[in-house]
Order: sequence, then C-alpha cells, then structure tokens
Amino acid sequence: MKRESVGTVETRYCRFEDGLLLEGGGRLKELTLAYETYGSLDREKSNAILVCHALTGDAHAAGWHEGDKKPGWWDSIIGPGKALDTEKYFMVCSNVLGGCKGSTGPASINPETGTTYGMDFPVITIGDMVHAQKKLVEHLGISRLFAVVGGSMGGMQVLQWSVSYPDMVEKAVAIATTASSSAQQIAFNEVGRLAILSDPDWKGGNYPAGTPPAHGLAIARMIGHITYLSDESMHRKFGRELQDKEEYAFDFSRDFAVQSYLHHQGSSFTGRFDANSYLYITKAVDYFDLSRNGSLIEGFGGVKTAFLVISVSSDWLYPPYQSRAIVSALSAANVEVTYREIESHYGHDAFLLEAGQLNYLLHNFLSKLCVSEVMTEDVITIGEGSSIEDAACTMFREGITHLPVVSEKPGKPEEEKLVGIVTAWDITRAFALKCRTLDEIMTKEVITASPEEPVESAASKMESHRISALPVVDGEGRLLGIVGDEAISRFISNF
Repeated sequence: MKRESVGTVETRYCRFEDGLLLEGGGRLKELTLAYETYGSLDREKSNAILVCHALTGDAHAAGWHEGDKKPGWWDSIIGPGKALDTEKYFMVCSNVLGGCKGSTGPASINPETGTTYGMDFPVITIGDMVHAQKKLVEHLGISRLFAVVGGSMGGMQVLQWSVSYPDMVEKAVAIATTASSSAQQIAFNEVGRLAILSDPDWKGGNYPAGTPPAHGLAIARMIGHITYLSDESMHRKFGRELQDKEEYAFDFSRDFAVQSYLHHQGSSFTGRFDANSYLYITKAVDYFDLSRNGSLIEGFGGVKTAFLVISVSSDWLYPPYQSRAIVSALSAANVEVTYREIESHYGHDAFLLEAGQLNYLLHNFLSKLCVSEVMTEDVITIGEGSSIEDAACTMFREGITHLPVVSEKPGKPEEEKLVGIVTAWDITRAFALKCRTLDEIMTKEVITASPEEPVESAASKMESHRISALPVVDGEGRLLGIVGDEAISRFISNF
C-alpha cells in the first residue's frame, strides 16, 4: 500500500464575531480558531473526520509547513494510504480554545482592553473547546461528522463530542484517555502549574512576550514529560548512562543522560508554548468529568456514536483500567463499543509513536475491512472419505499446515460443505497414536469466519482460540476461502 504525505499545508483562521458562551458562566466576545484541513469534502459532506490534539498540540496534524524540519504531529496516521486516508476522508484539526497556536487564548488580544488577556482570560473546560469546534465544523458546512478521533486530551474531546452532540458524530476513536481526571492526574497538573506560578517572571500572568516565565514552564514540561514515558522506555533509552562524562562529578550538575534529556525537553518547550495557556488548559483537564450524579453510565446515557476505545499497556498517566471503565460504561449504556489495548513500551506517548498498530486499528474500525478482502479463495481441500495418508501427502506436497475437510458431492462441488479441518499437528498425533481414519483426528466443530466479518473480529477469534487459520464459509456452510494470521500480518505490515 502506497503511503504519502499530504504535502505542503498552511494554517487557516476562522473568526466568530458572536463569541462564545462558556460553561463557567463567562463569555468571550470574539472567538478565533486556527485550523488545517486535509483531503476533500465529498458532495454529500459525509466524509469529514475531526482530529483532536493533545495538551500541547496544535492544528498542524499532518503535512509540512514551508521551512519545517518535521511534519505535523500525526503525519504517520494522516495521508494517502494511511488510516486517516485523505483520498477517502476530509480531515479537520483545530488548535483548541485556550491554546497559543492561533486560537483565542490568554495570549490573544482582549477586545475590551486592547492588550493581551493574561489572567483576565476566563476559565475554560473541555466542553467549551468542543463547543468552539462545533462552530468551526458548522462553518465548514458539515452537519454530521463521520468520525471524531483523538488521543490523551484529544480523547477527552472525543468523549465530550459524543455526549454533547450525539447526533453529530457517527464514529468515535478515543485513545489513551479517561472519562474523568483522577486525583493523581490532577496532582501532576497542580505541581506543573505551581512551577509556573512560582517563577518570578510570571508576574501574575502579565509577563511581556519577550520575558516569559521560562524556568517555571520548563519545569512544568519536565514533570509532564516524565508521565508521558514509561519505566521501560526510559530504561531502554537512558538506563544509568552518563552524559558527556565517564564518572560521577559528585556535585549537583547533570551527571545522567536522562537529566540532560529532560532539561532539553523543558527548554525547547518554552520556545513554542505560552505559560498561561498551560495553566488554563491543564485546569480544563482537571475539571473534566463526564459522570452524571456520580455515574459514568448515566453520563453516557444519550450517546449514539459507535466507539473504538484504545489503551496502551505501559501507559501510567492514563492507564488501561481507565479505558476499560469507559468501555464498561458505554456497554452498560447500550452503546456500540470495541476495546483494544496496544502493546508498547513507550508509555503514554505510544499514541504518537505506534503508527503500525494505530493505523491497523483505525483503518479497520473506520473502513470495516472484511475477511473477504484478505482471504485466500483458492483453497486446497480434502474429501471426508480420504485417508490420513492422503491428508499427510497433500499437506506436504502443497506446503500447508491447515487442510479443510469437505463433504464429497460427486459432480456438484458447489454443494460441498465444510465438515472439519486437519492440521499438521493432527497428522503428527495420528501417527503417534496409530489412528486409522481421518474422522479420528479432524476437528469437527470448526471455528469459522464469514466473508462479511471484520478482519479484526477474525483476528480476535484466532487469538482467543489460539489458532492460526480460519476457514471462511457462507450461510449454508460452504467453504469460500481461508484466512490465516500471515494474511492479517501482511495487512498490518502495509502500515
């Protein structure tokens, strides 16, 4: 499968003169959202996907800006031939309300004073961010989104969309996220904010653009960045490796490579993000809680969206149990939901780094790739009256490990039905136990797949039953083909 970049892109800006009423009671008299789009909107305007970014992300999700050294933050997922295929879908990604990359936030000009908002900017919520996105989506002429997709804080926006505007979202993908911020998550955010507030250069939020509270913001970023990694990823990347020295300095300089890495992350972050935006956005994350009357099931009561919820095995910022809680509540609320857990050592950052697994999961959920598209139709079979020796010779000659057994209908092969399956292991067992007939060794209650069944469902069957191939049958039990784990692996490797 050919995968390409969307090429050179540029950020656009949409201004809403009517402003925005906020959940906390405040109101913005004017609202500007920075956004980018990729792909083309179809005639029915039915192929739009909203991509929601994480805490410190922006609207530049894919492609290249002029002079950039690297592409958008999700370029591995968005583009021709990728899961968010720009030849099929129209992608929209906007910088969130409260951000500092073109959307209205604390660094924007307050129309009432003519100076930057600073701490006069009203406190916002994830719901406010989503309400602002809705205005943009409707401005683009889209009345219903095919999907909303996002990870981390982007996943919170996905969940909020399904609750706030259930009739506007057909499908939703929430990755490495939670339905309500935990005490631990709030605690990390509080320490990061305190680092900023304690910086003398913060000046009550009224710092000049040229002298921001860089030291405090860098520390906040360092704290946050630790939560994005995992113990294993840090061990693999750094271990106890020293930085530019061969022995301990026995002082408080940066002995270890991991120390230098964190300082680099902190200092580079201060050049691209506004400290006040960090305060407001992390506070919005703290407030996020979709439960109603203490019940997440009740909170999801009006949801009509089909969900894919993805967690990361090594994520300790938003651990898998929080994703499973979302799945349980959605299921209890009678919402269609699929759950998958990515195996990765990268920790929370896996939603940005595990492109192969994510492309596979998203592609399959959005496109519903069917078994018929990956199965082998030219299947070698053997009749139910054949001998063990016939089966062994056939498998050896054809180089196969699974041999479907079909009923014999002389002159009417179209009426032959699957009656069993024999594997290489069965043949070995037959000779060891001195079995005489095929009937003694073949599996008669065969796990099968239908041609219309999603590939993901077939893969799940093989995993749960610990088998490596599934015969594909029609409604009458006639053998149509066979799908093996190799075929599914090839499909995954295309990404």
